[in-house]
Order: sequence, then C-alpha cells, then structure tokens
Amino acid sequence: MAQISLFVGGIRLLPESGRPTGIYKQPATGPLALGPEGFLADSQADRRVHGGPEKAVHLYPAAHYARLAARFPEIAGQLVPGSLGENLSTAELDESSVRIGDIWQLGDARLQVCQPRNPCWKIDERFATEGMAQFIAEQRLTGWYWRVLTPGTVAPGNALLLEQPGTGPTLAAAMQLWQDHRPAIDELERLTATPGIAEHWRQKIEQRLAWLKRSPDTPAAAPATFHVKPEQA
Repeated sequence: MAQISLFVGGIRLLPESGRPTGIYKQPATGPLALGPEGFLADSQADRRVHGGPEKAVHLYPAAHYARLAARFPEIAGQLVPGSLGENLSTAELDESSVRIGDIWQLGDARLQVCQPRNPCWKIDERFATEGMAQFIAEQRLTGWYWRVLTPGTVAPGNALLLEQPGTGPTLAAAMQLWQDHRPAIDELERLTATPGIAEHWRQKIEQRLAWLKRSPDTPAAAPATFHVKPEQA
C-alpha cells in the first residue's frame, strides 16, 4: 500500500519559447474522475508524446526530488512533488518497487504499470536549468506511466493497493536493460513479451532487437531516453 498525492493542471506557456505545456500541475482539492486517457481535469499539450491510453497517468517517486536537488542545488527550492508534471506522487514506491504489468487499485479505479516516462526538454525550460531531462533519463529517475484498466474516481489521500503483481521485471531492471549499450538478445526478447508492456515501447524494443541481430559486430549506441528540443534534433 502507498499513500498518494494527486496533481492536475491545464495548459500554460513556457517562459522562454512560449510553447504550450501541461507540466504545471496543482494539488487536487477534491475527488477527480479518471477515464481511459487520464484525469478529466488534466491536460496535455503535445499529444504525440504525452497522454493517451498508455500514458494516461504519470507517477513520479517523491524520493527522487532529493537527488535532483543535490544535483541542481540552485533550484532546490522549486523541486517539490508535482513540479515535474506528475499526476501522482508517493514516497513509498519507486522504479524498483513495481513491475511491468502490475495492476493496482486507486480509489475505485484500476491501473496497470506499462512503461517508463521519457523526460523531455520542457523540463529544462520549466526550471531554466540545462541538462535536467538528460540527468533524469541517464539516472533512470523517470517514474512511470499507467494505463487505466477500470475508470473511476480518485481523491487526494487515496492509497495505491497492489491487486495483481506483474510477471515481468521490475521497471528499474527493464530500464537498465533497455539502456545497456548491447543488451542480451534473449533478455530483450523476454521484455517484449512481458504482459502489460506498452505497445509503443514494445515496438521500439523490437526495432532495436532487429538491429542488434543484423549487426552483431557493430558497436551499438544506447537508445534515446529523453526528448531533445525539436530544433536540436
């Protein structure tokens, strides 16, 4: 069981580029309806990379903020739960505590862990601090996305209750495998077959598998784990 804090927000403009973002969240003050694509009171600006059925709800472990503050002390006072755009925060879970495919109950909704978050450049601009998204990705301090199996109502202070453990690896182990420069083929194959894994992430893993099999002697670069600003891509 894990107690949660709950955050939602609308669309705002980033201070430098003026681009829209849903990263600015506020604590919820009452019960919220949760549907297949997320909280009805919540918004995402770029639906290509945020939101949707397999990115419906984002949880960020509260304990990660201490590591971020140690790495970026100049903005330590801003690094508080909710500030990275998460919907759920808890001090009791992190990526080593959950498995891909885990099913949890929250309020009267049911959620399934399906993939890690890929941080993006908007984190850097939101805090006016270069390199934050890259640090979060490289240190695997990403949190994760849930798909909504059963819509329902969620309220601040609700507890996450593990209903059905997944049969796959912990999210931490899966992320480590995904980031390895040349991971074991058989382990990647098992990861793609994990019940509950997000379809888009499975496809990306399969693409990497195909390349690794075609190029057994070619040095393999690690996959991209965060979104760079479009003009830098």
